[in-house]
Amino acid sequence: MNLKKLIFLILALLIVIGGFLGFSYYSKILKPNTVKEGYLYIPTSATFEEVEDLARPFLKRVKPFIWVAKKKNYSNTIKAGKYKIEKGWNNNELVNLLRSGKQEPVKITFNNQDSFEKLAGRISNQIEADSISLLKAFKDAEFYSKHNFNTKTALGMYIPNTYEFYWNTDALKFRSKMQIEFEKFWNTSRIQKAKAQNLSKNEVITLASIVQKETSSVGERPMVAKLYLNRLQDKWPLQADPTIIFALKEKNGKDFEVKRVLKKDLEINSHYNTYKYAGLPPGPIAMPDISSIDAVLNPANHNYYYMCASVKKIGLHEFAKSLSQHNRNAAKYQNWLNSQGVLR
Repeated sequence: MNLKKLIFLILALLIVIGGFLGFSYYSKILKPNTVKEGYLYIPTSATFEEVEDLARPFLKRVKPFIWVAKKKNYSNTIKAGKYKIEKGWNNNELVNLLRSGKQEPVKITFNNQDSFEKLAGRISNQIEADSISLLKAFKDAEFYSKHNFNTKTALGMYIPNTYEFYWNTDALKFRSKMQIEFEKFWNTSRIQKAKAQNLSKNEVITLASIVQKETSSVGERPMVAKLYLNRLQDKWPLQADPTIIFALKEKNGKDFEVKRVLKKDLEINSHYNTYKYAGLPPGPIAMPDISSIDAVLNPANHNYYYMCASVKKIGLHEFAKSLSQHNRNAAKYQNWLNSQGVLR
C-alpha cells in the first residue's frame, strides 16, 4: 500500500470516527428525550441521584440525561423548586432549565380555616413546607407581638385569597409574606373606613368573623354587619350565637355541629360569650373572607338591632327594630326547629 492510500484510509477512518462521535454527542445533547409534559418537584437539599429518580418518568433515555447533567456540572448546582417540563425537550434544554432555577410559581389558596392546625394542613398540601414547621411558625408569639397581634388575634393576619409562592417556600418565608400581604390589604381606604367605625384592624376582623359565621349570604353580610355595629355603638351586648358555639367548642376542645343554641349554653363562662360580656370577643371565631371584612367596613344603612333566622327565606334572616317584633320572629323560628326535629 502506497503512502497516498494509507493517508486516505486514515482520513476516512477519522471522518467515520468523527461522524460517529458527532452523532453520539448530538443524540446525547440535542436529540428530543422528554416523553411527556408535567411538573418536576425537586425538594430542598435533594441529591443528584434523587433528581435522577424524579426525572426518570419524563425521560425516554436516562443515561444521556445523566451524561449531559454531569458535563454541565448540574450535580453541584441543584436548585429546589417546581419545574414545568415540556414534551420533546432535549437533554440540554432540560438541564439548562434545572440549572437556572427558573421554577413555576404555585397559586396557593385558603379560605375559612378556623384554626392554625387546619391552616397548616391546607398550606402543607400546596408547598414543600410540612404542617409541623408551618404550625410552629404560626404559633410564634414573639413574631405576632412584634406585628401587633396576640395568640387570640393572630389567625386574623391570614386573609383568605389566592397568593403566588414558589413551591419550595419554607414556613418562615410563608408567614413573612402573609404578614406583608396583610399590610397590603389594609390600604389607606380600608384603614380610614375602620376608623370611621371606631374599630382597629383586629377588631374589624373579629367582627367580620362573626358576620361570616352568622350568614353564608354575601349579599346579606352588610346588613348583619350594620346590626352588630349598631349594638356596639349603643353599648348593647352583641348576643351573637356563633360566639356561643365557638365557646362551646373551645371548652370541649373539639369540633362538633351545633344547629341550635340552648338557653343553658348562654351561661358558659367564656369571654367569647357575647351574651355575658359586652363588646367584641378577644379575637376572631373563624377566618373571615374578604366579603365579610368589607361588609364591616361598608355596612348597610339601617336601624335594626335584632335578627333571627328566617323560616321563609332559608339561609337568610328576618330583621327587627323592636324586641316585640323580634320575639315574634324568634317564636316562628323555634317552632320551625321543633317541627324539623332539631334539638341540638
